[in-house]
This record gives sequence, C-alpha cells and structure tokens, in this order.
Amino acid sequence: MTHLKLFCLTCSSFVLVLFSNLISEVQAAEHTNVILIMTDDQGGWDYGFMGNKILNTPNLDAMAASGARLDRFYVSPVCTPTRANLMTGRYNYRTRAIDTYIGRAMLEPEEVTIAEALSPAGYATGIFGKWHLGDSYPLRPQDQGFQEVLVHRGGGIGQPSDPPEGAGKYTDPVLFHNGEQKQMKGYCTDIYFDNAMKFIQKNESQEKPTFMYIATNAPHGPFHDVPEDLRKKYEAMDLNDAYGFDMSKKRKNKKQFDKTSRIFSMIENIDQNIGKLFQHLKKIGAYENTLVLFLNDNGPNGPRFVGSHRGTKGTVNEGGIRSVLLAHWPAQLKAGTVNDRIAAHYDIFPTILAATGVQKPESLELDGVNVLPLLKNEAKNWPDRSLYLQWHRGDQPTPHTNAAVVMQDYKMTFSKQGEPGKLFDLRNDPAERSDIASNKSTLANELTKKYDAWFADVSSTRPENYAPPRIHIGNAKEPMTVLTRQDWRYAGHKGKGWTRDARGNWLVNVEQTGTYDIKVQFTKAREQSGTELTVKVGTDQVQAKVPADRSEYVFSDVTLHQGKQTIDVIVVEDNLTRGPMQVYLTKK
Repeated sequence: MTHLKLFCLTCSSFVLVLFSNLISEVQAAEHTNVILIMTDDQGGWDYGFMGNKILNTPNLDAMAASGARLDRFYVSPVCTPTRANLMTGRYNYRTRAIDTYIGRAMLEPEEVTIAEALSPAGYATGIFGKWHLGDSYPLRPQDQGFQEVLVHRGGGIGQPSDPPEGAGKYTDPVLFHNGEQKQMKGYCTDIYFDNAMKFIQKNESQEKPTFMYIATNAPHGPFHDVPEDLRKKYEAMDLNDAYGFDMSKKRKNKKQFDKTSRIFSMIENIDQNIGKLFQHLKKIGAYENTLVLFLNDNGPNGPRFVGSHRGTKGTVNEGGIRSVLLAHWPAQLKAGTVNDRIAAHYDIFPTILAATGVQKPESLELDGVNVLPLLKNEAKNWPDRSLYLQWHRGDQPTPHTNAAVVMQDYKMTFSKQGEPGKLFDLRNDPAERSDIASNKSTLANELTKKYDAWFADVSSTRPENYAPPRIHIGNAKEPMTVLTRQDWRYAGHKGKGWTRDARGNWLVNVEQTGTYDIKVQFTKAREQSGTELTVKVGTDQVQAKVPADRSEYVFSDVTLHQGKQTIDVIVVEDNLTRGPMQVYLTKK
C-alpha cells in the first residue's frame, strides 16, 4: 500500500509538472517574439540555397527551406543607409543618416525606431552587435528605444571609433553594455548571439514578448581575426568558382583567395550561430511563436558570386543592392514559400508591426509597406511598385548620382548628375548590360520623372533636411561624451576622414554651462620636439605643450558654454597639423 501511495504521489507530481509546462507553453504562445538578424557586407548570394557551391550554410539553408523567402529583396548599397531604412521604415534621406562616416552616420533623434514603436506595447527590446547610427547621446540605441544594448562603436571593430583597449580585436573585443565599456571574452559573433539568447530566455521566463536586433559586424573587415578552424577549411578549398563572371583570372590569386577564405569563415560562423539560436528557441518553448527575419545589409565586400548579376557593395547594380529576406515563423508561415514580388528594407518596420499586432504611432508616416501577405503567399492583385535606392559620398545627396529606380521587370539607373539614366529589362538582362532607354523612351522618361519627384520629396522632409544631427554634451544620461573620428566633420582641411594627417571638428550642443575635463588622445610625436595641443569650443580656447613621449593630455576645469558649439582639436607636431584620435569630455 505504501508503494502504491508513493506511486500515486509520483504520478500526481508528474501530471502537475506536465500541466504546469503546458500552461507555460500556452502562456508563451500568447505573444509573438521578433528576432531581426542582419549581417554586414555579406552578399545576397553568399548562401548555399542561393546557388553558392563553396560556402557551407546548412542552418540558413534549413531556415530557407522551413520558412518563407522574398526572392527580390533590396537594400541600400552601403550599411548606414540600410540601417536607417530598416530601423525607421522610412527612406534614409529623410533621417539625416546618409553616409557611413564624417558625421553622416547619425540618425535624427526625432525619428521613431521599431524599438520605440514596440516598447510601449510591452516588448523587451535588445540590440546585439552593430548600430552605426550614432555613438553619443541622444543618438545611441539606448536613446532610441532599446532597453538592452551590447554593441561596438562606429561602423565596426577596428575603426577609429574603437576604444584604444579594443585594438581591432574580434576575439575578446571591447564592447559597450548599456553604455558601459566592457571587456568581453570570445569571438564577437558568438558573443552577440549568446547574449541575445540569454535575453530572450529571461523574457520568456517572465512571459514578456521580445524584439531582438542581432546585427553582426562580420563578415566586414578587418580580416586578421577570424575563426581559425574555418579559415583553414576554406584555405584548403579551390576557390576559383567563388567569384562572378566579371572576375578576371589575373585577380584570382593567392591574396584574393586568402581574403575570401577569411570572409567565408566568418559567414559560416554566423551560420553556426543561427543553428544554435533555433535550437535555443526550441529549448525555451519559443520556436513556434517567434518570427525570425534574416537579411544582409548590402552587396559583398569585394568580388564574389552574385548569380547571373554583377556588382558589389557601393554600387546600384543588382549585386550591390540585393539581399535575401528569410522569414521563419512556424505558427504562421508555410515552409518553402517563395515570392518574387519586389520589396525593400523599409518594408520590415510595417511588417513587424503587422506580425505583432502593434499599432503604428498615429503621427508616424512610413515609406514601407507590410509584406506579410507576400510571405504568406496570400497577396492577390499585389500592386506594382517602384523602389528607390541611392548612395554616394558627400555632405548631402546629389540627384541622379549612383541611384536606381527598381520595378518588377524594369530598372532605371543614374550614374552621374548631368548624364542620362539607363534603362534595363531585368527579365532578359539580369546583368544590366543593354541600355534600352532609347527604345523605351516613354518608360525611361516616366521613371526619370518619378525619381525626380521622389528625390524632391525626401529632400524636403524637414527644415535643413541634410544637416547632420548634433552630439549633446553634459546630459545626465551620458556623463562622459566620447568624440571620435567616426563622427567628426571636415571641410577644407588637408587629409580625409581617418588618415593620420586628417583634421575635423564636431558639431555639438552643450546642454548647460559648466566645468568639464577634456582628455585628448593622439598619436605620439615622431620627433623629440613634442606636441602642441589646441582645443577650441566655440570662441573659447585652451592650449598645452605635451612632451614627445605622451599620447594623451587632460585639460582640467574647462568652462563650456551652453548652446550649439563647434569643437575643434588641433594637434601640431613640427610642420604637421592633424586632428586627435579621440576626445573625452566629462562634466564635473
């Protein structure tokens, strides 16, 4: 009898545990999680399921097979514009984020991000990896709706925005967790995914819906620090078929093969983390009710296989602006769905709103449309669209310059202002070789007029439409502001951007008059004469002579005055005048 009682008690406990688990699963299924994953400089054909015969991407191949895919998905030619479109659902020319550096990779703080739209609906929001839309208040992801933030600064690890302790390390990098600098252990991509998985597990345990943005800096360069086992794997392979038909035999050499093997190793490492993520979602009971979206941010960072097309990062040829869009959501999407209707990065924002049931902020005007019906293959009589994409260097956009108007069958491209556009039939000429503008002049004129109207519209979104946002100094949310070459502006100085002899200044808004310490970091003088430092903030100026063995200097108790100011730091070494590496301003 005693044994029977124990058995019954055990059965009861088992049933209770099972019932509790079922309740938890039902509760977890009451909300929809969204995981948005975007890689950096991975091309739209760097996948096995896209016909790449060399790259090993079994987990992404499986995601494509078990989910839905848009076959004609477009992004911007480079990363910051894509990220601005993605985060806001609006053309990046509306957002002031128009380039990748010199102060043009900063998102206007008034713009509403997808994280800001989801947070009021109870979503826990997190970003892991690359932001590239501003490193200082009020431009940081934590100022733009993200509650959990683990990112690197600027456009990538190994760039001038890196803290000196980072030294371009992909392994054991220095990252920023909710604004605090943190030394990490492990490979950067692994770190992003590991922390993202912990984040969603915590939220699931609290029955809270999750929005996560995992944006890897891989396979962006530098390429010195990659997963070594995978590098050796690709190094041993014949990579002659890793490139498109535009790649000449002379360029297929040992140096090119080495770079490609390093890029491929980073991509396969991403794929491995995709597999771990899906296994984790199953483990925590969030697999069925989680929408996972995957895309790349622009074309490949160098010559690689792009199917029947041509073009790389930076161009508006198909190879430069095409991405995959994978959508995996077992509860809602049929496995193996492929839709060929055109769509673009600015469609992701309204699509996520539709998937989560969250209402768009009433005053927000989006340029994108909800493409969930395409992913579900439920779209009947889907209207024809025109997609607009453009990017080039410069302080503001120039019309008819490296721009494209993409339609379902045709595409109009503009190379340079003053030159006529070219029209291509993508159905019969996917490599964009034959300009048919003269044969189809009516269509070419129509698309040119549509482009002109679009450019005029996005260029008049707000007053001073292309003025860069200002970094705020002295706000309590960021006691120490770090100014880097990523966000400085240059005008008429010798040297460009990030070269050793480059100079620039920063546009800031000092929120309140007060006393600050200003630390200047610079490269050591080459001669024994030392370095002269001058810091100008508006009309105020301080100077110092620094010994040759020093690479930093602190100006203590400097008064900064409230208002819009320009900060200019001049480093003089003998006959060389240059800018600093980084400047730290701490309110006292």
